Amino acid sequence: MFEEIRISSLGVIDSSTLELGPGLTVITGETGAGKTMIVTALGLLLGGRADSGSVRTGSTSARVEGIVAADGLPEFVAAVDEAGGSVDDGRVVLARNVSAEGRSRAYVGGASVPVATLAEVSEPLVAVHGQSDQHRLLQPRAQRAALDRFGGARVADLSQRYRELFDALRETERELDEVVTTARDRAREADLLRFGLGEIEAVDPRPGEDAELAAEETRLGFSDTLRTAAETAREALSAENGGPDALGAVSAARRALDSVREHDPEAAALADRLAEVSYLLADLAADVASYATAIDTDPARLATVSERRAALIGLTRKYGESVEEVLAWAETSARRLLELDGTDERIEELRGERRRLRAELAAAAGELSAARTEAAERLAALVTEELHQLAMPHARLEIEVRQQEVAAGDPEQSGAPLEVGGRWLRYAPSGIDEVELLLAANTGSAPRPLHKGASGGELSRVMLGLEVALAASGESKVPTFVFDEVDAGVGGAAAVEIGRRLAMLARSAQVLVVTHLPQVAAYADRHVVVAKSSDGTVTSSGLTVLDDAARERELSRMLAGLSDSDTALAHARELLEVAQSARAVS
Repeated sequence: MFEEIRISSLGVIDSSTLELGPGLTVITGETGAGKTMIVTALGLLLGGRADSGSVRTGSTSARVEGIVAADGLPEFVAAVDEAGGSVDDGRVVLARNVSAEGRSRAYVGGASVPVATLAEVSEPLVAVHGQSDQHRLLQPRAQRAALDRFGGARVADLSQRYRELFDALRETERELDEVVTTARDRAREADLLRFGLGEIEAVDPRPGEDAELAAEETRLGFSDTLRTAAETAREALSAENGGPDALGAVSAARRALDSVREHDPEAAALADRLAEVSYLLADLAADVASYATAIDTDPARLATVSERRAALIGLTRKYGESVEEVLAWAETSARRLLELDGTDERIEELRGERRRLRAELAAAAGELSAARTEAAERLAALVTEELHQLAMPHARLEIEVRQQEVAAGDPEQSGAPLEVGGRWLRYAPSGIDEVELLLAANTGSAPRPLHKGASGGELSRVMLGLEVALAASGESKVPTFVFDEVDAGVGGAAAVEIGRRLAMLARSAQVLVVTHLPQVAAYADRHVVVAKSSDGTVTSSGLTVLDDAARERELSRMLAGLSDSDTALAHARELLEVAQSARAVS
């Protein structure tokens, strides 16, 4: 519930605070005084479109703040917390700034948020009804939504179940269409994978084999060169023909130092090291000789290795940079091939899933339609009774719940109509039903759709009757209702009854009404007047909560255009006395 709305530099309002409370609050004032600015301010707090033209002339920006009592609104508190705002002493401040350049900023519980977030947080708090909302009531979607609200938890649960099945069916049909459409491409892909896997299987590479074969091919290709080099090295280390070699030179050096080792320990140490070198050279010479002997020229092996390497290079050219990458590609492709080879099985699986979902969806659609039909009869009776109370004694409201039959379809085709109870029906995310409100305003007249036969005043009363019926049923979850001149086109006894029904609605919700009718204003628990003043250059409007005497004068002005007329004052007092018993807050 809104406790307070503060407005700064919005339209003709310079700075005003509207204190609100439970029950019915009415706002009245002269034409052009700025009553609609209250609704405009609320619209900004609900995330409505910001208009730089609404910023007061001479001001840089307009600001609207709303203080909301959050007690008993756990979902609202959770939304505020998710938006990053805070609840202070059970209250949340919603705010909106609009600059003269058209820029807009929004705040929830002290946190700066996008306007869309402000709309999400505040939208469940308020239901706004105005002249534009009468036209919204003419839309089939709005009429179905009103019926579903009245249907309560049963219709809500059935709607949710239906929507879950609807979404599951749509997703299954989407996947099925995709698999069937791409079947040829999948078959082509499978053939390519089989060919590649066949090539790899025929070669049967081993990890690291390409590097091993490359080394062996080089060794075989240069065997003569390697042998010549090895023999030259052996001869340098240990000559067979008695020529100079490394072993002989080291031996001579060792003998020279050995001959003087007794004269100097350091010379002895050097002689020992030369002994070690001679042993190493002898071993090395033997290894080189063995290596030279082992080198063999094998043209047949060279051809085999080259052929194997060519096969591996053919694989790495197509499937990876190395044998390891080729093997990884083969592993991934084998899994993909199993998936592709299961296309036919997947198609049949999806078709079976579609048949199951269509059957469950048809059953859910039938249950939802039956629940709506039952709720429509009850709601129509309640609203008809409300219309009788709203000075339409012969009016009758009917709510038609119908389905659109179409030609029988092939259930094996995506998007085919739904068979429900032996009838082929068009279906949508909301169900199989089309909901339409029909009004017979007078005795003997046939019920006609609202957009064809209802006047503006009749639409106002139908809309009010719906809200009162929803509130009476306990299915209205909206804490605050705002009515912006929905009593336009209504007068006399009808206006009195509208005031009475608004007071009844205010017993279970906070109601804010902008009105020109004294018969409605008399039922208010709190009466606020918008007064306009001018200093000759700038016009301003302010909000004033009226006491009992001031209320009489304001109602007198609304009745006769004269605030001090004795007759009008008497009539005003009479209206207040009649309305006293119906007020929500005494």
